[in-house]
Amino acid sequence: MLAFSDAVIAGLAGDGGLYVPATIPDVRAKLAEWRSLPYNDLCRAIFQCYCDGNLGAKALGGMIEESYAAFPHADVTPLVRVGEAFVLELFHGPTLAFKDLALQFLGILFEHLLRHRGTRMTVLGATSGDTGSAAIHALRGKRGIEVFMLHPHGRVSPMQRRQMTTVPDANIHCVAVEGSFDDAQAVVKDLFNDHSFNDEVNLGAVNSINWARIMAQIVYYFYAYFRLLEWPSAELPARRAMALGAPVRFAVPTGNFGHIYAGYLAKRMGLPIERLILATNANEILHRFVQTGVYRVGQVMPTVSPSMDIQVASNFERYLFELAGRDASQLRSWMSNFSVNGELKLDTSVFTRVADDFVSAAVDEAETLATMREVWERHGYLFDPHTAVGVQAARIYAASNDAVPTICMATAHPAKFAEAVHRAIGEEPPLPPSLAGLGDLPERLTVLPAESGAVRTFIRETLTRNAAGASVGNK
Repeated sequence: MLAFSDAVIAGLAGDGGLYVPATIPDVRAKLAEWRSLPYNDLCRAIFQCYCDGNLGAKALGGMIEESYAAFPHADVTPLVRVGEAFVLELFHGPTLAFKDLALQFLGILFEHLLRHRGTRMTVLGATSGDTGSAAIHALRGKRGIEVFMLHPHGRVSPMQRRQMTTVPDANIHCVAVEGSFDDAQAVVKDLFNDHSFNDEVNLGAVNSINWARIMAQIVYYFYAYFRLLEWPSAELPARRAMALGAPVRFAVPTGNFGHIYAGYLAKRMGLPIERLILATNANEILHRFVQTGVYRVGQVMPTVSPSMDIQVASNFERYLFELAGRDASQLRSWMSNFSVNGELKLDTSVFTRVADDFVSAAVDEAETLATMREVWERHGYLFDPHTAVGVQAARIYAASNDAVPTICMATAHPAKFAEAVHRAIGEEPPLPPSLAGLGDLPERLTVLPAESGAVRTFIRETLTRNAAGASVGNK
């Protein structure tokens, strides 16, 4: 068993597995105390459940304050009403995506831990869009950290690409791999499993395979629930005020399973979540799993919601570990069969437990764009395409069960997906100041084949060149 800080630095376990907490704390007795806490104080309370005393309270509090100082909204993650939907806006960070909520903290935490250890780190990640820009903006200029961020060439939105490639800091290196996100993610896992190379460059992970990412995302599930308790009773489904302990649902656009896995942990900790609505686009491998208990790889289909264009969800094995009763040997058997056959099928006795946690829906392109158009025309509110997938999935489920309020996760600002918005409403969204000038900035990008060897060589050569430059500069 590793200490919290060691798990954060390692990112991925030596055998290729993912770290999970040794125990999931039961916090039901603390809900009444926590319900009135500001966002930063709630972060501190939840983080302390998992940090095993590894970080002093003062240091932890300072890192949290620094992390969310970049969020201009007083609530950090405000809950708003859009027509009949409750929407949790998770896009008020520096890169206008929900990934900022975890990565702003992780960047500061990395720098803190490396400074105390006197070491350096090479951060390697793969992104289907928003993780990359959020990680880059969290780690740009950080001492002792070099960042190599992979994305699928031509398969992220132009704005997502520019948010990564226009960052001029010398420690940032953007790589477009010729393939899908799954191909990029496979390269990352291969390099982490290359123990000699890992030790040589001291790899660190910022993808949601890093446990600290998941921990930080748990917070806004609790925060959203507490804000809903304050909502006027006339606007709630049952037309009466919610008491502490009343159930809620969350609709979560889902690609790599990290976002919804954080919701699953919030439920296990005691937040009264009736169900998590797992929303997918046409890449519906996770929807099929929830419906049938079969997890089968298909072809990645490009869509207007590219951050969800994923077949192999890296965080999914964390949930499978819980379904296996935390039996690591059973999980290894499942994952080995999946690796060989491209398919994993749960026994009925295990699969029936999935329904206690999730319902699901797959939303196609036409439904996504129609949802964006309808909400804009009726309410003057723009969803990005990923959020629209979640909202439509919530509607599908609520049609047969509308007594429990549902909170829909708004994962990104619509201006990051101007082409999809234009297709939906016939015009492009106005650009916020942080995006308005990106089109005029020079881009730095290296295109490589989706091969571990090519990426390994590029990292080695870049680190060697930078080290030589630093040596000359210090003379």
